[in-house]
Amino acid sequence: MSSKSIFLLAIIMGGITTLLFNNYLKNSISSTAAVVADNTVDIIVAAEPLKKNERITAEKLEVTTIPEKAFHPQTITSKEELEGLFVNADMEQGEAFFTHRVQSEEEETVFISRKVKEGFRAVSIVVNYEQSVSTMVEPDDLVDVFFSKTERKEDENVKVVSRLILENVRVLAVGRKMKEPSSHEDYAEYSTVTFELTPGDAVKLLDARVAVVDEGATIHLMLNSRINEEKENN
Repeated sequence: MSSKSIFLLAIIMGGITTLLFNNYLKNSISSTAAVVADNTVDIIVAAEPLKKNERITAEKLEVTTIPEKAFHPQTITSKEELEGLFVNADMEQGEAFFTHRVQSEEEETVFISRKVKEGFRAVSIVVNYEQSVSTMVEPDDLVDVFFSKTERKEDENVKVVSRLILENVRVLAVGRKMKEPSSHEDYAEYSTVTFELTPGDAVKLLDARVAVVDEGATIHLMLNSRINEEKENN
């Protein structure tokens, strides 16, 4: 075989080898991209900076993709799960949402006016150890409010009359504490309880409080169970 033929054959073989290598490289890149795509997950992040106690709306959320190996079990992946909740700490734009960073209600520890729901009012009464269930009523508990009054009849007999004036009332604060204790060490005695009431119920409580001062009546709290509430939340 002549040198010219050998040279021409070498060029042809080189071209075929280059073509095969390029096809292999393209297939490898496509396969790698497919694998990467299969190993990612969509999560929800903040579309803008959020402040503590800020309500989460759809406009404040966006979706981003991360590698599956970087996914944390507590990361939230659904916008619907977040809408209407509150963030319990400041968040930066692009920061992911975790279950422990959000809550269903605004947690306020400084201004009680921020804790009162729209349409309601905050009203306080003085209580002693016995009236407050041995000071075991805590913020966010539900209580019934009873009013007791001593009545003297014409025959000079004395009768105590008690009646329920408010039911399932939410406690906003005890003393100046607006957050339930996280441990026994956080316990502190108090002499006032603040309720979240409609304006009409607030008037009922204020009338009862006047009777306490003027007529020697008393107000007692009855603590409701949280068991049913916790079952409903679960």
